[in-house]
Amino acid sequence: MSKVLIAEDNPVNRELLRELLEARGYVVVEACDGEEALRAIEETQPDILLLDLGMPVLDGFATVRRIRENPALAPLPVLAVTAYAMQGDRERIVAAGFDGYLSKPINASKLFQEMERLLARRQSAKAGN
Repeated sequence: MSKVLIAEDNPVNRELLRELLEARGYVVVEACDGEEALRAIEETQPDILLLDLGMPVLDGFATVRRIRENPALAPLPVLAVTAYAMQGDRERIVAAGFDGYLSKPINASKLFQEMERLLARRQSAKAGN
């Protein structure tokens, strides 16, 4: 089963995501901020990253920028999970290097639909190499 890294500073939101994902059989790794997420990516090599935008130490935008600048990490699918839900936010988030966007509160069916889309895209990209 796929390994998912959750980078979220709010423990309640992190727990909710973990429980949803584990119930579906995903292996879950957690980080509390962007710096922790970058270390966890190197150490655990997740298949997908669920990344909050508003975190201390290193926010989601800075984290995704570092991921995209590193050729070894750049292919990692990164899904923004955020409270930002204003008009134009999705476009700004995708333009910043995220592969997808989900607004909080999380809708479980949309979460899994978006994750499956990104994981399938990654699999087909790997198969093409």
